[in-house]
Amino acid sequence: MSNVNVNITSLTTEQRNDRSRNIDQLSTLEIISLMNKEDGTVAEAVEKALPQIEAAIEAIYHTLKNNGRLFYVGAGTSGRLGVLDAAECPPTFCTPPELVQAIIAGGESAIFTAVEGAEDCREDGAKDLERKGITKSDVVVGIAASGRTPYVIGALEYARSLGAVTVSLACNQNAEISQYADHKIEVVVGPEILSGSTRLKSATAQKMILNMLSTTTMIKLGKIYDNLMVDLHASNIKLVERAKRIVMEITGVAYEEAAEALKLTNQKVKPAIVMLMGGVSVERANEAIEQANGFTRRAIELAKEGK
Repeated sequence: MSNVNVNITSLTTEQRNDRSRNIDQLSTLEIISLMNKEDGTVAEAVEKALPQIEAAIEAIYHTLKNNGRLFYVGAGTSGRLGVLDAAECPPTFCTPPELVQAIIAGGESAIFTAVEGAEDCREDGAKDLERKGITKSDVVVGIAASGRTPYVIGALEYARSLGAVTVSLACNQNAEISQYADHKIEVVVGPEILSGSTRLKSATAQKMILNMLSTTTMIKLGKIYDNLMVDLHASNIKLVERAKRIVMEITGVAYEEAAEALKLTNQKVKPAIVMLMGGVSVERANEAIEQANGFTRRAIELAKEGK
């Protein structure tokens, strides 16, 4: 167990917010108005960190482009946000589950119930990451609002020892986890309206940044056409209908034709688009997509050229 008898009072995330000192005396409307006003500052804080976020995305993109994997590691709310982002990648971008993974201190049960003390063991962070079979070809994003969570430090330290790319995401300046990262992201949102409750502004900032990391990386990997999810996994009625609308939007065909094309491609949007736009068979559409490294625009061009 790591030594956790450290002074955290100097951390911005632990300081008191003067604007909310009388929050227990406010009306419901006054409380939520204050929360809304405080939340409005989060985007500004994230904006200041955009150059750091950009560098991290480029590193993640190059890792995934070269057949590496992305791991999120965190404890408590930070860990749950990593789980959420990783879980949404397969249905949104049709990625295999192993491409983007999340590890949370305390294991799966910690997703639903707080596992007290799980974040304090530095060694467990390394062990949990080791169990995933991480290699130097992967990238690890350590998430900790305080920037000093031992579990996350242990994971980053282990990843770095293997030569894997490391990224830190914290909500304090000069965060301890930044020392273990090739790319550091420090987004300072200021004191929370409930002192130390980093499930509030800090978590909102982390969610925004994780959205940027995964979404931008997937765009750069060819998972999007215009602003449409052409690689979505149509696994339920809602998503099947969305797939039809996407095909109709891009190709201009009628509903019935879009449905028929998707039936031929086993509900896969990208080959349906290439097949219709290129006027080719399903087999040729898939070949063109492979030749284009997954980029829809280029696949359409190749399909047309090869007719």
